[in-house]
Amino acid sequence: MIRHLPPVAILLGAAGLIPFMVLGLSSVGANPVYSLSAAEELVGYGAVILAFLGGVHWGFTLGETGDARAVRARLGLGVLPSLVGFVAIFAGVGGHPIISLAILIAGFVGTLVMEMRAQKQDLMPSGYLVLRMALTAVVVLILATVLVVRAIGGHVLL
Repeated sequence: MIRHLPPVAILLGAAGLIPFMVLGLSSVGANPVYSLSAAEELVGYGAVILAFLGGVHWGFTLGETGDARAVRARLGLGVLPSLVGFVAIFAGVGGHPIISLAILIAGFVGTLVMEMRAQKQDLMPSGYLVLRMALTAVVVLILATVLVVRAIGGHVLL
């Protein structure tokens, strides 16, 4: 396994925040139809990114030759982010993205906790956890802001 974090991973990780920022801002806009659509798209993008995070752990695990039981457990845990994203998408069907946003927040935080535990066992490249903590902090801040603004019925002028 590559034990260092390639600089392009940092660049691409940061670029992956752009849709969160654009859709997050659009989700709290003054036009209720457009802002609801943007909130639903934000949930969809968040679900895709959660699935990606689970896939990253599959990639880390498939190259391992250690304890078969631990590998199976890690592969199983790698599926959980995808399932959380799936639930988030369907929880918002009918124009109720607030529940979906809360589920996504829990998914991102839960995935980070799982990654922190894996890092303690030296199961990831160095630097990965630092990148994930930074990206997760921004994502959770955006999702939580959209959740709160939409929950109180607020918006920003766009």
